[in-house]
Amino acid sequence: MERGTNTLVTVLTSSLIHEIHIAKTILASYEIPSYIFDENIMSTIGTAFVEGYKLKVNSLDLKKATEILDDLNSDNN
Repeated sequence: MERGTNTLVTVLTSSLIHEIHIAKTILASYEIPSYIFDENIMSTIGTAFVEGYKLKVNSLDLKKATEILDDLNSDNN
């Protein structure tokens, strides 16, 4: 990936769709747009346990998004 490119990268993968939606809401509160991938996989193959649902952000927002989600996880542990 080239530095400064404007592409989508995965910031979170989870087998639980509600975790993805919570993270998406949290990132939105910091004005970081995010996009859910594989949300409809349950209706297609019946399970998301193969690779899980993915939350993607712009590559330029990856560092900040990762810090926000990591801080949230460390506060909950």
